Amino acid sequence: MLNKTLKQLSDDLHSGKYSSVELTQSYLDAIKAKDSDLNAYVTVTDEIALAQAAEADKQLKAGNAGPLTGIPIAHKDLFCTQGVKTTCGSKMLDNFIAPYESTATSNLKNAGMVMLGKTNMDEFAMGSSTESSFYGATKNPWNTDCVPGGSSGGSAVVVAAGTAPAALGTDTGGSIRQPAAFCGITGLKPTYGRVSRWGMVAYGSSLDQAGPMTQTAEDAAMIMNALAGFDEKDSTSMDKPVEDYTASLNNSIKGLKIGLPKEFFGDALDEGIRKTIMDAVKQFEAMGAIVKEISLPRTELSIPAYYIIAPAEASTNLSRYDGVRYGYRCEDPKDLNDMYMRSRSEGFGAEVKRRILVGTYALSAGYYDAYYRKAQQLRRLIKNDFVAALNDVDVIMGPTTPSPAWNLGAKNQDPVSMYLEDIYTLSVNLAGLPGMSVPCGFVDGMPVGLQVIGNYFEEAKLLNIGHQFQSATEWHTRKPQV
Repeated sequence: MLNKTLKQLSDDLHSGKYSSVELTQSYLDAIKAKDSDLNAYVTVTDEIALAQAAEADKQLKAGNAGPLTGIPIAHKDLFCTQGVKTTCGSKMLDNFIAPYESTATSNLKNAGMVMLGKTNMDEFAMGSSTESSFYGATKNPWNTDCVPGGSSGGSAVVVAAGTAPAALGTDTGGSIRQPAAFCGITGLKPTYGRVSRWGMVAYGSSLDQAGPMTQTAEDAAMIMNALAGFDEKDSTSMDKPVEDYTASLNNSIKGLKIGLPKEFFGDALDEGIRKTIMDAVKQFEAMGAIVKEISLPRTELSIPAYYIIAPAEASTNLSRYDGVRYGYRCEDPKDLNDMYMRSRSEGFGAEVKRRILVGTYALSAGYYDAYYRKAQQLRRLIKNDFVAALNDVDVIMGPTTPSPAWNLGAKNQDPVSMYLEDIYTLSVNLAGLPGMSVPCGFVDGMPVGLQVIGNYFEEAKLLNIGHQFQSATEWHTRKPQV
């Protein structure tokens, strides 16, 4: 059961091969057996999961179940889940129990999915390795000495390790795609506004987007059918009809025009990853795709632009954590000012403090025009580069990351080095485009991800391309020995 795709699990549940309770229990048993070595879960919701599974079995027996009914899933621990702790991987929210349900998790719950628990993450989604969590680092199941990527590292690990068949993650600058690449799974960041952000604890409000982390593109399409849609509670949600993302999976990609940005294949790219990506591109050519070199000339500006815009938005979003209304409060404050200062200094970790400081500085009087406004102008130019390129090709392809997963602790003392690991993913968020990472090989025993970037609201095309690649290759079927 544990290595089956969502499609296979759905077929088995509908045919009565086993019940949702049996399936859910098998995953709960796997969590108990494996997670002490991986540290991928912050909270495991055993009782809730089994109760939801029992309800799903009633729906299945009555014959009115949907394709996702009874299938377990895990959620990144920044989605509010009613009555369940939502920590964002931070001491600041270690005691916070959400009084309401996010739209994203509610949509999946309404589709009949069973919540196994909440997954570990970089604190407030700030990081690229899932090492900044208050609950300790999560470990890569392919090599537990290595990072799983971040900030959705816990969600990537549970899918790769077989302790959940699918997970929900978020992507602000690559936080679905990068850990998906490091852990050898499929991760989709939808178009900004395609999935509701309501009830999702904000990091960078103009960048954050929720998406599925699954074994296959077909599984991601199944999740997207339930996840996507307009939400009147979210002012950034797009009122656009949701298509059936599974309907076009088997379409031929013959004649597909693929653009390879020359800026994605520079000296910073690991040679092993370069070869692996080009082998994947050759596979697409063998399937009838047309490949050409393109240019995204402002790619290198995405890092400075992002690391002004995202911290600026974070400094504003995190100002609500003041020790007054909810979350961590310091002990025995001398006065109100002492409570504010100590609650925040004790409740936030080093990376979060660093980004709050950068963001506050960039927004301060005298520096707003020099930094924040300039970064927003660069953002528009980066978006224009993508728009021009996607007028010439159907999709853009390249590596998801410049290197394979690095050792735990290797970049903790050099945050800039870690920021540079997001060079190929940040610009997609700045432009608001959809992007996907699919497994395409290994370097030194560690997974490599192929990134596919599409035009606005063309998630179905990306999923079709991913499914066709996975129908012709078997990289996505390989599992770590944990």
